[in-house]
Amino acid sequence: MDYLLPLCNLCHVQTRRCLFLVGVVAFTYLIFQFLLLPYGDALRSLLPEDAIHRYDHYSIQFGPTSPKLTTVRNPLTVLDLANVSTTPIGNIEKGFQRDNLLNAKGKYVKGEEIPREVDIGFESGNNVDANGNSESDGTKNRANDSILHVVGKTSFGFPLKQQVVKPSDTNTITSENELEDFGQMDLDFGELEEFKNSSLQKLEDTDMAFNSSTFMLQFSTSTVNTTHPHHLTSNLRSSASETNSTSVGKRKKMKSELPPKTVTTLEEMNRILFRHCRSSRAMRPRRSSLRDQEIFSAKSLIMQASAINDPELYAPLFRNVSMFKRSYELMEHTLKIYVYRDGKKPIFHQPILKGLYASEGWFMKLMEGNKRFVVKDPRKAHLFYMPFSSRMLEYTLYVRNSHNRTNLRQFLKEYSENIAAKYPYWNRTGGADHFLVGCHDWAPYETRHHMEHCIKALCNADVTVGFKIGRDVSLPETYVRSARNPLRDLGGKPASQRHILAFYAGNMHGYVRPILLKYWKDKNPDMKIFGPMPPGVASKMNYIQHMKSSKYCICPKGYEVNSPRVVEAIFYECVPVIISDNFVPPFFEVLDWEAFSVIVAEKDIPNLQDILLSIPKDRYLEMQLRVRKVQKHFLWHAKPLKYDLFHMTLHSIWYNRVFQIKLR
Repeated sequence: MDYLLPLCNLCHVQTRRCLFLVGVVAFTYLIFQFLLLPYGDALRSLLPEDAIHRYDHYSIQFGPTSPKLTTVRNPLTVLDLANVSTTPIGNIEKGFQRDNLLNAKGKYVKGEEIPREVDIGFESGNNVDANGNSESDGTKNRANDSILHVVGKTSFGFPLKQQVVKPSDTNTITSENELEDFGQMDLDFGELEEFKNSSLQKLEDTDMAFNSSTFMLQFSTSTVNTTHPHHLTSNLRSSASETNSTSVGKRKKMKSELPPKTVTTLEEMNRILFRHCRSSRAMRPRRSSLRDQEIFSAKSLIMQASAINDPELYAPLFRNVSMFKRSYELMEHTLKIYVYRDGKKPIFHQPILKGLYASEGWFMKLMEGNKRFVVKDPRKAHLFYMPFSSRMLEYTLYVRNSHNRTNLRQFLKEYSENIAAKYPYWNRTGGADHFLVGCHDWAPYETRHHMEHCIKALCNADVTVGFKIGRDVSLPETYVRSARNPLRDLGGKPASQRHILAFYAGNMHGYVRPILLKYWKDKNPDMKIFGPMPPGVASKMNYIQHMKSSKYCICPKGYEVNSPRVVEAIFYECVPVIISDNFVPPFFEVLDWEAFSVIVAEKDIPNLQDILLSIPKDRYLEMQLRVRKVQKHFLWHAKPLKYDLFHMTLHSIWYNRVFQIKLR
């Protein structure tokens, strides 16, 4: 046994050495952690680049105080942290400003307006309120400090589920896949996944910091080399990247800043419409009703329409004037509409009659006040109208700089579920006999999925974002300057006194307009192509006089495919030149747009002057005459007139329903 003693002593020595080494390592680790907290940025420079990226992605600095939950005007509940110091990491800093809040009694508090910039050729130095009125910078942020608590139900008539963001949920903050500078008012969210209550999107390359009344985000984004296949020439592609480079910087480019990946030509749109009229894919009603039979009978009568001679209709404007006339007569004698009373102001039943989004407001006002088509008994209705304003939805619920509209879509989803549970009509057809009218650019996103089978009258009629030719209606975007007199300044000079070949002036929204200016600004005296005109009454009158004095008015797309210039050109009797790939022109199912407008592909912008000069004089005079004839179909009246914009919109909704209905 004696020979084991040296071995045991040796083991004790080795054990003490191991314990000593463990203690040294633990002490070193603690010292390292202690130094990392105040000097983390210095030590991070020693890490690999990808490790720094991961560190940036998840690092969130909280202040010494504990968080408290505060509910703001959207269904999300966000963190409210007091006395928190922020350390910006990255090159872009965004703030979630608290505007347009709900007070403790559920009433609406008007805050900072965040509309799309008025797209009529003037700089938008001031904000524009919900009715299109100017608002000076001095009145901004007057509600930003009022974060007030709302519990249970909103003031809109049905409950909203609240989402709670906890401090530990660092990688589950609601966000969009692509983020855009808020200087561009129209954000593109076409690639978002459907919102789910318990599944919020992961925010990529984002650093967050909080203070007492704002939810600050600092985005750490690297330069993205984005390539895009497109039909444009190499010169156009390079010019698009050049014009966006100064404004975009290192930010990832949005879809609205790049040409579309696919282009649907006007000829292809015509073929889609023809196929839809021959065989509809609409959902069959679960049980056929007398109203369905009446609509189905109207279809055969329209198809058998005989030639007519109506002095109020100018035949060359229409695809088939006889079918249009017969359909319009049947609409007047047959159509009955039930307007849902559910929902409260300001999102429901509050029309906007002035400004860029006036089309949805005028239709709402005239539809709710109509006695010819509206019935109080929903059992007598052929169609059901959901009277909400997509503009007021954004104005009321959107949190500025959040780049997140999931709560807007969730709001409409719960609204549709509410009427489906309360009434039997939605479930009978899956919503196919329901319709909505929305002029805000976000309306296609807000109504996606849960209102997919409805008839949608949309200003943003883009076939690449879900617009269905033959079911949906392209709503004219009208810029109304006076709610009391929407026909103010109507008309223009005769063709013989229009000495300007082409005119455009406006903000540099999207990728098309910078290309237009690159090729044609100050290049030819006959091509009056300008950027934004300075604000003021004199400039507005100058803009209007240019449209009244030009042969062709250029109508390029902005962030989205639609533009109020199309209707403005008709308003001032100027032949519209539409430069917007994938745009479905208004009332496409009945009007022949090639008869009174020029449609130019985006790739042909360098040849714009040659295209216009190649149009013979007789052809121009013919188109200009047709513009004057079609003008009556694009005008709002306080008391609707036959064939005016209200009735044309309603007819297209009726017409598309007639040609999509299926019976067993």
